[in-house]
Amino acid sequence: MKMRWNIGNVQMENPFVLAPMAGVTDLPFRKLCKEQGAGLICMEMVSAKAISFHNKNTEALMEIDPREHPVSMQLFGSDPELMAQVASEIEDRPFDILDLNMGCPVPKVVNNGEGSALLKDPELIRKIVTAVSHAVKKPVTVKVRIGFEGYPVDVAEIAKIVEDSGAAAIAVHGRTRQQYYSGTADWDAIRRVKESVSIPVIGNGDVDSPGKAEALMKETGCDAVMVGRAVRGNPWIFRELIHYFETGELLPRPDGKEIREMILRHARAQIELKGEFTGIREMRKHVAWYTSGMRHSAGLRRDSNTISSYKELELLLDRLE
Repeated sequence: MKMRWNIGNVQMENPFVLAPMAGVTDLPFRKLCKEQGAGLICMEMVSAKAISFHNKNTEALMEIDPREHPVSMQLFGSDPELMAQVASEIEDRPFDILDLNMGCPVPKVVNNGEGSALLKDPELIRKIVTAVSHAVKKPVTVKVRIGFEGYPVDVAEIAKIVEDSGAAAIAVHGRTRQQYYSGTADWDAIRRVKESVSIPVIGNGDVDSPGKAEALMKETGCDAVMVGRAVRGNPWIFRELIHYFETGELLPRPDGKEIREMILRHARAQIELKGEFTGIREMRKHVAWYTSGMRHSAGLRRDSNTISSYKELELLLDRLE
């Protein structure tokens, strides 16, 4: 299959996309995913309001490493004028693509009328995408879910609005807002989007292996596959996807030694960026993800909740086989 594809004037070497995930796709983890071959890196979502208020924490979220390219920065908000103004102000930052979040299901975002709440108002979606795509020269993309509880959402119709308003691609998570991450993703909805637009469609939902990625692309015709929860503690999924799509062969999973080395590299990068206190505490959840399913992993996960230094992490990981 053809591996290279484009969003506007930005070319990706392969169709495997790291999903934007708050609290997960920070700079240290994104770099590991890029090393493993991710074709497009998506950053954690950033509030347009917070950028306009020059929030200090937001500045850290927007940091980009030169090795990440191509990289997509994701904005969320609901005010078309503010979104356009902020997009214009940040356009000279070194991201390649600007993504608009219209899928986040968490209450504090939805209750503000942002994220997946926008699915209830197709006209507001039109205004936001139009305003932002006119405000910047870089490609603008949109990430959506397929429905919102109690509202008649036609995701294919929304995709057409997004395309007509100037977006260069759309990512579709095949779940409704109320599903969050439960149940099975509706790939048929992704297929309907693909049939309704001519811009690239990125399919998202339930891809945790090369076989699932292949099935999603065959069933929907989507141009690229976005990997979300399955990449937590598993940056290797990108090299496995690339190898399978190029050769038809499945690579062996990483062994305990490789997992240990990756965790320690990840921890060192976290400490370098955020200091040992914060960096190690943020690693606790990553250690649980990296070691899930391994022998003795239950005890290891339990003990990882109390580590507070790099040395303690090293000693903990000596138990990995």
